[in-house]
Amino acid sequence: MINILLSGCNGKMGKTITECAKNFDNLSIVCGTDVNTTAGEYPVYSSPADVKEKVDVIIDFSHPSALTGILDYAVRTNTPAVICTTGLDEAQKKEIADASKEVAIFFSANMSLGVNLIAELARKATAVLGNQFDIEIVEAHHNQKIDAPSGTALMLADEISEEFENAPKYEFDRHSKRAKRTKNEIGLHAVRGGTIVGEHEIIFAGQDEVIKISHSAMSKQIFANGSLNAASFMAGKEPGMYSMKDIVASM
Repeated sequence: MINILLSGCNGKMGKTITECAKNFDNLSIVCGTDVNTTAGEYPVYSSPADVKEKVDVIIDFSHPSALTGILDYAVRTNTPAVICTTGLDEAQKKEIADASKEVAIFFSANMSLGVNLIAELARKATAVLGNQFDIEIVEAHHNQKIDAPSGTALMLADEISEEFENAPKYEFDRHSKRAKRTKNEIGLHAVRGGTIVGEHEIIFAGQDEVIKISHSAMSKQIFANGSLNAASFMAGKEPGMYSMKDIVASM
């Protein structure tokens, strides 16, 4: 049995992960951390430093402010960590990279297998279409999401950018200037409203034709199951940086 510490356990995603974990015979959430320390099916602590249970893998689906404490615990106890929290800045991403030199870290902006598949498809499309098509990314999420554009939209843009010799500029705010669209850019657009779980569309707009690659999440369960599959994959892994690509490659 793989014992899991769930960071952000009392949040919406944390509660979804707790329910989904019941469908995994090889996984058990033995404790959690959260600013809300109300205990339910397992003990909940305000800090990883207070955890008493034996833990094999950490799943972090919390808030960027909790990252340092999670990584400190992971390194100190040599416990692999699955980092699912979005909205991390560049300094925090460097923290993750530094920690991966000492302990196994799984890091992905999106835990859905489908989203990671469309990232590969978009990259292949870019390699074929090159500079002949303009590329725009549109994402939509619920009205409670804090960061914009989403971490997934940025992940998709990064994947596409790797196919260009000269990295394109990310354009977030066209209304503030009056100028034609340049070829060397990727537009990113965020929509926030209602209870939209997550939608991402990559638009390749060319001369007299448009190609679209899209993904729609119907529930948070796909992200919960993705994080649990990652936890199962990461148990016992050697130090290093891992991602959804490693899981796909292992299938």
